[in-house]
Amino acid sequence: MQMILQLSNMNRLARCLMIFMIRKAEYLCVFLAGGVIYGLLEMMWRGFTHWSMTVAGGICVLAIHLLNHRMRHRSMILRCTLGCAVITAVELAAGVIVNLLLGLNVWDYSGMYGNFLGQICPAFSFLWFLISFPACGFSNAARCFFERVEFTESRAENERKAEA
Repeated sequence: MQMILQLSNMNRLARCLMIFMIRKAEYLCVFLAGGVIYGLLEMMWRGFTHWSMTVAGGICVLAIHLLNHRMRHRSMILRCTLGCAVITAVELAAGVIVNLLLGLNVWDYSGMYGNFLGQICPAFSFLWFLISFPACGFSNAARCFFERVEFTESRAENERKAEA
């Protein structure tokens, strides 16, 4: 009986470890996809990008993904407003580091109305609000895919148990 309990605990531990690894793979994939997609969007918009923008894009999409999942029962407008706030905050932090401290001058919004330190402005914040809609859609698709992977792994584990 004690051996059965130990095996049961081992199975629970293995399942928790499997879910942990699937979540980490999900977050890594969302981060990488966000960085690549943002870099491509910026190249289409400006004709060039900087590696720091792919990192910032990955951080933004991952943050939106986490927010979108935690707030899935809230309105899309609220989720996109929070997405806009996250992107604007990441843009400000990246701008202060990359443009002001390191002097790389990747972007400069000094000529834009309402800018703050030339790093963020209301016009681009509104654009980030609009971009948050497809980002939330991407987040939903990614979560759905990884939940299917988790379900498939759980089902395979249950079938292995049934065969034993």
